[in-house]
Amino acid sequence: MKSRNEFVTDSADATIELGREIARGLPTHALVLLIGNLGAGKTTLAKGIVSGLGLADPDEVTSPTFTLIHEYGEGRLYHIDLYRLDTAAQVAGLGFDEILSRDSVVLLEWGERFPQSLPAERIEIHLTTLGADRRQIAVVIN
Repeated sequence: MKSRNEFVTDSADATIELGREIARGLPTHALVLLIGNLGAGKTTLAKGIVSGLGLADPDEVTSPTFTLIHEYGEGRLYHIDLYRLDTAAQVAGLGFDEILSRDSVVLLEWGERFPQSLPAERIEIHLTTLGADRRQIAVVIN
């Protein structure tokens, strides 16, 4: 059964704080898809989740667009960005299956581009821009 919760934030700080709240409810093993257009706030929300798990200060969390994977807390959390990848084979080449098998939280940006590479059991967080700083954020647990 799916559950869905919706929130609206009106600043980057509020989005980070919502990420902290989401982190408090995450199990130690979870796949979390961060879904939204460029600039929707995916990395900003990730800053809050990483911070909420006590793994890094929000200022230390950056987008993994060019490095593809950032690791926090000695493997307790992986922040992965698939934006620059074109095929499921490239996703597999990251060691994605191995990362998913670990007792870790995996924050995945642009994962919806490769549905065949993802398990059905996951949390999807959809971010929609409502204005300059306003975001609608829907958390869907599958």
